[in-house]
Amino acid sequence: MASAPSASAAPIDPGTLPQTHDEPDATSPAFVARGEALFEAIQNDDPDRAMSAFFPRAAYEQVKAIANPASDWKYRLVANFKRDVHAIHMSLGRKSTAMKFVAFEAGPAPRWVQPGEEGNKLGYFRVYGSKLRYSVDGNERTIDVTSLISWRGEWYVVHLTGFS
Repeated sequence: MASAPSASAAPIDPGTLPQTHDEPDATSPAFVARGEALFEAIQNDDPDRAMSAFFPRAAYEQVKAIANPASDWKYRLVANFKRDVHAIHMSLGRKSTAMKFVAFEAGPAPRWVQPGEEGNKLGYFRVYGSKLRYSVDGNERTIDVTSLISWRGEWYVVHLTGFS
């Protein structure tokens, strides 16, 4: 009889596992948790709080057909993500302390990106036009999220504002 994993066992990095063709569920508890983490990162001007919502480095290394995907992930994608979290936080001003998370909504019409497109070795689902919904003093507002991509049937942020 196999024993149950210990409570102290480290969670498995999903990026170390192979990609699947599973279409992401934008209502899953994991997706909602990533949306809450992104919201808290923006609210508190602390991008590290949202790294669980960001596309995993090990998955990016599997996906990209470029010379040094780990470097691109860290010095371009993550750097831009952190810059964007700071900029959005600053644009909210004093309102950020009164913000309340409402929902994270994946954009419409997810599309499977084939291997060979966008410099990739592996395919994934991609969606543009996602929204992070929040309220301030009873008024609902949104923060646009440019691009989500999938890994193993889960959505992750890859571009918060624009592409660069």
